[in-house]
Amino acid sequence: MSEARDDHGSVIRYKAELRRAIRRRRLEPEINFLNITAMLDIMTIILVFLLKNLGESSGSIPQSKDLTLPRSVIQSQPTQEGVRVTVSKTQILVGDQRVLDLPSLQALAQNGVDARHKRSATSLYIVPLGSALQVARKTDKALREAKGLDPSSSEAIIIADHTTPYRLLVEVLFTLGQNEFGKYHLMVMQSKAAGT
Repeated sequence: MSEARDDHGSVIRYKAELRRAIRRRRLEPEINFLNITAMLDIMTIILVFLLKNLGESSGSIPQSKDLTLPRSVIQSQPTQEGVRVTVSKTQILVGDQRVLDLPSLQALAQNGVDARHKRSATSLYIVPLGSALQVARKTDKALREAKGLDPSSSEAIIIADHTTPYRLLVEVLFTLGQNEFGKYHLMVMQSKAAGT
């Protein structure tokens, strides 16, 4: 009887050791499938990032009968930073917001913007443009502080039609300067250099 108990005990010990050995040698199951939800999340984030960057690129200005950029032989790359001020043949925009409708080019060349839109008849300051630039300046100042840049002045990207009268361009630049925009970039189309 004692031999039967010893045999029974050794079988139990053997089975327990066998189970422990199986547990020790068992490998973690391999993940052999792709988590499609996580992949879609990543692709969506990348797509939104690319669309945002391409949509805000100032180098992709749609041209039309109302806005044709001047040509230049400049070799530098366009800047991405700054508040966009668009001066077309019929209107002035800050970003995508329409600020002012413009009269004919002949009237602009002689007198600039109508006196009712200025501080006084002889002033260069365009009041509706100045109001829109104050809002844009506050936003740009907060962005510059968040990025650790100097918030004392902002930059403007001026996108003007090639037929824009000099008087109107001076009025726009004066209004920008009065609203703490210390640096300007004029957007042009790059053409081949003379002689090449």
